[in-house]
Amino acid sequence: MDLAYFTMPLHPETRPFVDTLREDREAFLFADKLGFTEAYMGEHVTDTFEPVPNSMLFLASIAYETKNIKLGTGTVNLGHHHPAATAAEAAMLDHMLEGRFLFGVSPGNLPSDAEVFGTLDVNRNEMFVEALEHIIAIWTEDPPYNLTGKYWNITTGKTHVPELGQGIIGKPYQKPHPQIIGTVVAPYSKGIVGLGERGWYAISANFLQPKWVATHWPLFEEGCNKVGRKADRKDWRVAKSIFVADDDKVAQEYGRGAQSPYRFYFHQLGSKLRKGGKLDLFKTDRDQPDEEITLDYMVDSLVMAGSVNSVVDQLLEFREQIGDFGTLVYNGPDWVDADLGKRSMELMATEVMPRLNEAIGKQEAAE
Repeated sequence: MDLAYFTMPLHPETRPFVDTLREDREAFLFADKLGFTEAYMGEHVTDTFEPVPNSMLFLASIAYETKNIKLGTGTVNLGHHHPAATAAEAAMLDHMLEGRFLFGVSPGNLPSDAEVFGTLDVNRNEMFVEALEHIIAIWTEDPPYNLTGKYWNITTGKTHVPELGQGIIGKPYQKPHPQIIGTVVAPYSKGIVGLGERGWYAISANFLQPKWVATHWPLFEEGCNKVGRKADRKDWRVAKSIFVADDDKVAQEYGRGAQSPYRFYFHQLGSKLRKGGKLDLFKTDRDQPDEEITLDYMVDSLVMAGSVNSVVDQLLEFREQIGDFGTLVYNGPDWVDADLGKRSMELMATEVMPRLNEAIGKQEAAE
């Protein structure tokens, strides 16, 4: 099993933006040094707690300082970008990274982002599919372009001058294009069937209860089967909120205590989802009353915290609940204590993952 890194990024709005950008940059570079295989940056335009407005811009800023790690958008909110601009910018980033780019995409689910871009009352899922189809066409077809749709028409027929290089959008470094990845945030998601059908990939969100995460793989497999694609569990990425410390007492306090960045994370995320009527994501049963979905409940049921052996045991139990998967995506919170935040990443890479993989290997050999 591989280890990846993801951050929304979620920070207290009282922290200067210059400081949180520096911290996020340090986390990505540290992940590369530790041998994390992938790292993803999120984006929102209208959120002071998640202040990175363009994930590709952030990744470009560290492209030449990373050595081995693949860098992914987590995600580009396609309804908020023109497909031609996204295609060109992503292709450029793929060249900067010499193929270490992962194209994570979504419709964009923050209501205030949708309002500011004028998409609050439109079908953003429909926009998402159209945008992605246009982007793939730009990457795989020759100009002049003549792409039509409900939301965007993209043409260069009137101005295409091939001998001058005019009217041509650059193609990615990877052929035919970078791996396309969608984040799956709902139980029994219909969207993950489409990911399987179209040859794309999936990350299951870190804030879903294990029983709902377990619903994702069969649906992804169903989508793959529809088109004769082989579904390989090694391609499934699953995110979790994890804190590891040398001492169990420290782990519990920093992972779940009053000043915990994980508590802050679920307070912010839970408040937004409560306001949007989406508390079902946190429930273990769909009939569970909303009043039971307290902050303590979210943190206790969705954050793994402990010393190395404790976290290994928790991850093995989680794997038993959802089945095998190929990449564990470590959700990176704000560094309330930078030393503890970095130590957790270090322990995950150097202690937890080797022991976890050894235990998985023994289980598989015994079967």
